[in-house]
Amino acid sequence: MTDSRLWQPVIGLEIHAQLSTASKLFSAASTAYGAEPNSQAGAVDVALPGTLPVPNRAVLDKAIRFGLAINAHIAQKSIFARKNYFYPDLPKGYQISQFELPIVSTGSLPVRLEDGRVIAVEIQRAHLEEDAGKSLHDAFHAATGIDFNRAGVPLLEIVSAPVLHSAQAAVAYMRTVHTLVRWLGICDGNMQEGSFRCDANVSVRPHGEEKLGTRTEIKNVNSFRFVEKAIEYEIERQIRALENGERIVQQTRLYDAAHHRTLPMRSKEDADDYRYFPDPDLLPLTVSAAYIATIRAGMPELPSVRRARYMDALGLPEADATQLCADKATADYFEALLAALPGEARLCANWILGELAAALNEAGLPIEASCVPAAALAGLLAHIRDGAISGKIAKSVFVAMWKGEGDADTIIEQRGLRQISDSGALAAAIDAVLAGFPAQLADYRKGNDKLLQFFVGQVMKRTRGQANPQQLNALLREKLR
Repeated sequence: MTDSRLWQPVIGLEIHAQLSTASKLFSAASTAYGAEPNSQAGAVDVALPGTLPVPNRAVLDKAIRFGLAINAHIAQKSIFARKNYFYPDLPKGYQISQFELPIVSTGSLPVRLEDGRVIAVEIQRAHLEEDAGKSLHDAFHAATGIDFNRAGVPLLEIVSAPVLHSAQAAVAYMRTVHTLVRWLGICDGNMQEGSFRCDANVSVRPHGEEKLGTRTEIKNVNSFRFVEKAIEYEIERQIRALENGERIVQQTRLYDAAHHRTLPMRSKEDADDYRYFPDPDLLPLTVSAAYIATIRAGMPELPSVRRARYMDALGLPEADATQLCADKATADYFEALLAALPGEARLCANWILGELAAALNEAGLPIEASCVPAAALAGLLAHIRDGAISGKIAKSVFVAMWKGEGDADTIIEQRGLRQISDSGALAAAIDAVLAGFPAQLADYRKGNDKLLQFFVGQVMKRTRGQANPQQLNALLREKLR
């Protein structure tokens, strides 16, 4: 049995975010997912003789947006390089990437951990590169098929410093990056389609030791749960090996989710093995300070800033603010709802994170496709605020709205659901109930306070749930005295 208290894991992540552009990094071929194999592989993508790459300007804009969001250095001159290696799904025999002069470098991202602590994770670089094709090992008997549709798709590789010390912290960082790239609109973050995936570099060292241990790289993991499990397994494997006197070999490994283990794939290359050199077919990328300033002016409010605003200015609990800012669509829905109901932040947040979230989850819909838009929900919540209906009645109205039966006003009027706030009508209902239950009334006056809720329930039943709860409680207590 290993003793993990004697060892410190050291983890760095290389996150590959596919940039959401219509065409590829160096060709006009489509990046749409799910096309027939090799139907979106252009001449440049498969390296036909005589073809030359042409950079996609939209890719540069998205990389700069990310760099600004993490307060990084944006290079006004960056260079594409050739990363040389030979693999069947790499048609050129090299990958166009960035090495010595990346577009983004030396940034930092605040990450909130499960225990509430916030750590600053250093991001060493974020560089542009083209994706490789895809090997299909199960498509043919005793053969491997190659689909080049993905070849040339633009990626932003986001490389953290080795500053994470647990699988949980690594996943929290990965989730934060995932939220950010979707918030900025530079990546759709679809992990099932491979738009967002990561390689995890893992090593361990004795506690108190400054020198890094030999690292292994867990390649191409595309789910938060598998990243956590893969890192946990690899940490345990390395500690066990070191405590048994074995040497850790620098290598690339794959995570086998079915058996919860990592398996060796190949020896891990260093930069020298790739023989990087500037791509002679591509001029340096140059951007002016004025151009960077233009992109900066169009940046949205960042999720960490908006979360802090929700807590400080609106008084929302940290948990609610965090959930609302988990993705931009939810935060924007909240903003639209709050604009229609100023001063009702708690009410708006409770309904988005409660009834609306439950309905979306059951229907399997994103909030952008909600059957009840923000304006329609605002109409319903206005009736709660004004005391026209109770929260309980509002939930039944919401269900009807979700089913497409009309807006809140229509449903409330058609069903006669408007709340009874007339003191005379409520007093008459209370008198009728007290007269109908003389034994319970006598017990209450002998000290059985629990019967108060019994009388409340009876009045609600008599008024078909339409009695104003606050007025009902006040009038009932008065009459019982």
